[in-house]
Amino acid sequence: MAGEKTANYRATIYALAAVLCWSTVASAFKLSLQYLSPLQLVTIASVVSSIFMALVVTWQGRWSDLSQSWSHNRGWYIALGFCNPFLYYLVLFHAYELLPAQQAQPLNYTWGVVLALLSVPLLKQKLRRQDLLAGLVCYSGVLVIATQGRLLALDFQEPVGIGLALFSTLIWSCYWLLNTRIGGNAAVNLLLTFLCGLPWLAGALWWQGGWQWPPVEGWIGAVYVGLFEMGIAFLLWQAAMLSCDNTARISNFIYLSPPLSLLLIALLVGEKIHMATIGGLALILLGVAIQQGLLRRWLLRRPAT
Repeated sequence: MAGEKTANYRATIYALAAVLCWSTVASAFKLSLQYLSPLQLVTIASVVSSIFMALVVTWQGRWSDLSQSWSHNRGWYIALGFCNPFLYYLVLFHAYELLPAQQAQPLNYTWGVVLALLSVPLLKQKLRRQDLLAGLVCYSGVLVIATQGRLLALDFQEPVGIGLALFSTLIWSCYWLLNTRIGGNAAVNLLLTFLCGLPWLAGALWWQGGWQWPPVEGWIGAVYVGLFEMGIAFLLWQAAMLSCDNTARISNFIYLSPPLSLLLIALLVGEKIHMATIGGLALILLGVAIQQGLLRRWLLRRPAT
């Protein structure tokens, strides 16, 4: 029991660190796409992330694990490399091109609901009632933010962008759940999937007419995305998923990222934060408290009146 609590605590720390990294990247996406096409951005970032993962594998001394994992699961890695980084980031970056960051980013983060639901058939995990309730509360908060408080109208100006953002949640959830089923070392798995994704990206570049050299500003943004969105944060999140005994225990932590990210969007990108963001943030934090059992423990500790 003590070992299980320690593992869950470690998973919580990893998940929160990943969320902090992911909170900065929506601004980086929007700023970088001023200088790069979505395909250029995902290609440079994927190369940077691959180099980072190779350094981590070298530091851990796990190159022998790399060859063993590849021989046992090469079909999985090829499929996962197609899903991420190739398909997922192309879909996501096109959504960011079409939508304001205030809509694209919260919609993308609804993947936590999809992740918790898909973990039941794919990982044979149990979904608690508090997980469902927490997901609904968090998702309501994301909707409040995305619609600027107009829940009944659901007034989204760009339906194609909305569709792409929602489709990205399905790709992302399936990627992480299938990656978890493979097991093994997080850095090894991520390096192999990114290496398998690079040929898909190279083929797409060739089909679009080859490489166009971007400006310095584009390189800075792409390197940042590769390190923090696709490198360090990926490593932390998969470590969290491999440490916890129930995926739903950490999945709702990702709802902390949209409000933090929106604040950075306002500061760095210049988008105005709407008052509905405050209400959405309150719902998101309430959902996280419900999922972690914090609200129930607080109520039980209150003295009777």
